Amino acid sequence: MDWTGLMFKRFRLPAFALALLLLMAGAVGAASPAPEPATLTVLNREVITMRGMVAGATPARRVEQARARIREIRPADIDDPITIVAAQLGEAHGVQFFLGARLLFSAMEDDVDPESQQSFDALVKQTQERLEAVRAAWHQTQDRPLLLRSLLVSAIGTAVFLLLVWTAYRGGLWVLKWLQQWRDRMAARYQHVDLGEFVARVVVGILQLVQWLLIAALSYAWIRFLLGNFVVTAPVADGLDRWLWEKLVWLVDGFFHSLPGVVTIVIILAITRAIADAVGYLLDAIHQGRLKLPLVHPETTTATRRILSLLVWGLGIAVAYPYLPGSESDAFKGLSVLFGLMLTLGSTSLVAQAMSGLVIVYSRALRKGDFVEVGEVQGVVTEVASLATKIVNVRNEEITIPNSVLISSPIRNYSKLAGTQGTLLTAKVTIGYDAPWRQVHALLIEAAGKTPSVRQSPAPFVYQRALSDFYVEYELYVSIDRPLERIPILSALHANIQDAFNEHGVQIMSPHFFAQPANAVVVPRPQWFAPPAQPPE
Repeated sequence: MDWTGLMFKRFRLPAFALALLLLMAGAVGAASPAPEPATLTVLNREVITMRGMVAGATPARRVEQARARIREIRPADIDDPITIVAAQLGEAHGVQFFLGARLLFSAMEDDVDPESQQSFDALVKQTQERLEAVRAAWHQTQDRPLLLRSLLVSAIGTAVFLLLVWTAYRGGLWVLKWLQQWRDRMAARYQHVDLGEFVARVVVGILQLVQWLLIAALSYAWIRFLLGNFVVTAPVADGLDRWLWEKLVWLVDGFFHSLPGVVTIVIILAITRAIADAVGYLLDAIHQGRLKLPLVHPETTTATRRILSLLVWGLGIAVAYPYLPGSESDAFKGLSVLFGLMLTLGSTSLVAQAMSGLVIVYSRALRKGDFVEVGEVQGVVTEVASLATKIVNVRNEEITIPNSVLISSPIRNYSKLAGTQGTLLTAKVTIGYDAPWRQVHALLIEAAGKTPSVRQSPAPFVYQRALSDFYVEYELYVSIDRPLERIPILSALHANIQDAFNEHGVQIMSPHFFAQPANAVVVPRPQWFAPPAQPPE
């Protein structure tokens, strides 16, 4: 029996698993991140930035220990000499800083910034100089005359700051008031939008911005002055200057880096504007009748302009978007997600209304100025918008009808055919069977002839709509040229009908008999052509 092969087969899997675990542990150890650097500051002054591990202590722990030792220093020992002693802690080489016989902290070779060109000796020398600067600053904090002088100078500086802010605020308000009065005079002089009024508004806005920028600059200068006037906070003031300078450099650098993209955006938007203007000029020509194109009607040019402008500008913005500074940042991505969510949640009813508006416009069912009847609403169309249509009725009430409701209701447009044979207007009367129908026809046509605004061509005509149980239903049809005056014309026509029937002794009443009359309710033959009816020739 091969004992070697048997042992290999028996222990092969555990050995492989052990080797895999060892490799994973080595990989984890190799991939462990470096400790985060920590900076030791005393009296707001940087002393050293620690980056290496010492005896298992992280840089943050080393900084805490150094601060604890420094806080325990007695004022009487502050002037002891600062000495540097070479040290080796485990495999780490470095030096230790002492104040007299008291250990302050250690500086190791691993504390050197690997990205800088600084040597370890230069780091030690720099740290010693910073410790001397901290000791000098501590002595200055104990100088009472210096502290009192700093307080006095700060008080004077604060008074000057308040005076300057008050002057900037009050002076800005005075100039702003004068500019606003100038703007109002410009607006009152011109009833339409004028370039001078626009310039005045821009100047007012710029002045307000400059005023607040000046106050912000004075506030920064005051805070910088106060911080720099005291020994402890002077490094904070210097750091504030460095922060502001870095931000300004960042802004200028970002401006110059984004300048090619901005120029590209301007060119794209200029081309987009030119295309939009060309489309608008073409649609204006169609609207004015100077140009005719198939499938494009003058009534639909307004809606077509909006749709094409939206498409053109949407395409232009989509092309220019990648060149926008910061378009790839998380902020822009978040805004895109937010806008997409808003459109998704609110687009259902909005799109339905907009599509309904397009159906109304392109079907040319109505337009602004038409006299229409929609359901129980009758009036003049004042606005056909993307989402709703507004109608003003005879009682001067504005009624808003959503477009989705409008397309689901029958629309009677009394103005649509007014330019050909006029708009038909009807008046109904019910007359008893004892009145000659020829006389009723003649009376109705006579009343129509006396009514202003009723066209004589085509001539008015009468239909007998029904022979009911108690009366005959007559309906007079006339044509009018001004559909917007439909209701006043109808009122005048009704008045003339009453006058004509009263003049010829024909009663406009429809009797309901509870018992059969003794005599037959008929029209004798001699009265068939009672005036104003004319017998046939």
